[in-house]
Amino acid sequence: MKARTATVFEIDQDVEAARHATRSLLTAGSNLSAESGANLRARTERVAGVAAAQAAAVDCESRLPEEAIAAVRTERLLGIAVPKEFGGEGASTAAVADVCYALGRACASTAMIYAMHQTKVACIVRHYRDADGRGSAWHQLLLRRLAGEQLLLASSTTEGQNGGDVRNSAAPIERNGTRIRLERQATVISYGKAADGIVTTARRSADAASSDQVLVAFLKADYTLDRVSGWDAFGMRGTCSEGFRLVASGTSEQILPVGYDKIHVRTMMPVAHLLWSSAWAGIAAAAVTRARDFVRKAMQRSGGTLPPAAAHLTRANASLRALNSLIATSLRRFEAADVQALEAIDFQNGMNLLKVNASEFAVGTVMSAMQACGLAGYRNDGDFSIGRHLRDILSSPIMINNDRILANAATAALVSGIPDSLAD
Repeated sequence: MKARTATVFEIDQDVEAARHATRSLLTAGSNLSAESGANLRARTERVAGVAAAQAAAVDCESRLPEEAIAAVRTERLLGIAVPKEFGGEGASTAAVADVCYALGRACASTAMIYAMHQTKVACIVRHYRDADGRGSAWHQLLLRRLAGEQLLLASSTTEGQNGGDVRNSAAPIERNGTRIRLERQATVISYGKAADGIVTTARRSADAASSDQVLVAFLKADYTLDRVSGWDAFGMRGTCSEGFRLVASGTSEQILPVGYDKIHVRTMMPVAHLLWSSAWAGIAAAAVTRARDFVRKAMQRSGGTLPPAAAHLTRANASLRALNSLIATSLRRFEAADVQALEAIDFQNGMNLLKVNASEFAVGTVMSAMQACGLAGYRNDGDFSIGRHLRDILSSPIMINNDRILANAATAALVSGIPDSLAD
């Protein structure tokens, strides 16, 4: 059977349709004006250009994307989610996710660093007030500094033998009057040495249960980091996710006034999964772009006939559409949810499974893109290499291991309702 012929315009039209459809879904929930949104996109594109130029070197040298981080600061993207009253831009989670997506297309490590930072910012923004609505003065000042000084926050939630079990902490907060101290064996603190502050979970006190946790912010002057393990990884090499002995001290004001059990279900978990997924979608989009360019070049050489490998491009493009649609739908659901909805079993289950499904879609998309490119995609050199994208995306199923999430979700599935219609 003769292969179907198609024009380059048709392929471009298909990819652009998916891109624009996704963008419209992501921006629909944004609280930025059209002018502000355009400004944010322009700033993001400038950062992405810097990140893309250094991505290969960052991966090869397993070093921080210092140039991209500097560009993020220059374009003032670190504080975009800080409310306007504290000097930020009040960007929505959807707007932040779009930045993660754009950075993911340029440099996976830059995108993941940005996603982790913004997850910590979201926790502070959404939980600096206590149950009575009184705002923590210390955290309000931190928000002003985040926006004004473009501080970079790292995360410390993994500890000792617990691995990805972020809902249990071993190290307790030690109190001496209004002073606090924390010493924990942090298995992983990504970009820890480069951060201006660390937001960490901890046991509320020495006599508290491991699940009775708080979230506390420490600035660079408050802590020391003694490295206990390095980072020579298969992918995501620029995140520099080393292990440290973290010793920190400060005041009790630095503890967020809301218990971590509430912060986790309302913000930490859903925002992390939304932003990580957006970064992974960006990596997948970059791989599909290379596959498209390869097929276009093959068509030009053959007089306009699609090569057999174009079937893999079709699969990659369809998978990318499904991934983007999944994230966009989840973003709209998150931004529309009130506290009661956020804590509902179905919502929690859905946000946990978003991470599982998004990672699997992303891996499948990149694999299909590599198959479309064949040997050119398998090689480490050349314009169509997808090796770095594949290595980076393979981190997605093991960041908070999918098996752990699926096992924990099994109980929820037993009591979760079955949809009565396709719209549910």
